[in-house]
Amino acid sequence: MQNNPMNMMTAWMKIASSYNMMTLSAAEVIARRTMMMASGAMSGPEAMGMVMEKATIFATATERAAVAAAGGANPARITEAALKPYSSKTRSNARKLRR
Repeated sequence: MQNNPMNMMTAWMKIASSYNMMTLSAAEVIARRTMMMASGAMSGPEAMGMVMEKATIFATATERAAVAAAGGANPARITEAALKPYSSKTRSNARKLRR
């Protein structure tokens, strides 16, 4: 990506859109898991996975951002690399919990 202001603006708008979609998925996951906990329907493995996934995703996101930064990526690409694991996990959790 060049230093063209329009290219950078487009990149940041894509990141903002992706972030918004991730937060919507996360809100859905929180609501569904809260209902599961309140009704006693949450299994032990689901509860443990809910806790453990945070550290795993954080490590993956940090690694991808560091690799992008070490490769000379611009700030938008670094942010995109860090956000992608969170977005993927929230979407997959939402799909899984809809069943």
